[in-house]
Amino acid sequence: MFFFNFTLIYLILLTTSSIIFIIGILGIFLARKNIILVLICIEVMLIALNIFFVFFSIYLDDILGYFFSFFILTVAAAESAIGLAILIVFYRLNQSINIDFLSYIKA
Repeated sequence: MFFFNFTLIYLILLTTSSIIFIIGILGIFLARKNIILVLICIEVMLIALNIFFVFFSIYLDDILGYFFSFFILTVAAAESAIGLAILIVFYRLNQSINIDFLSYIKA
């Protein structure tokens, strides 16, 4: 029978998820002028969190991580829809999607 080391798979999953999360954080800091790239980087960070939750759900043999992952996916979808709707309205008003002009929006 073939013995497979699951700790290596766990290490690869955690490392991959951490790298994806760090790429999302770096993308937010490097693409501060482009609001669409900032939204994409937030989505990448949420995907990395989903990988974390699914991994720990498998590792701890608990179904709660899957529920958190599903909740994060629904929040990410709502965030994308609302963010893009705000961008469309902002573009119609100012004919530009420059982040520097977002400071003029007051609630």
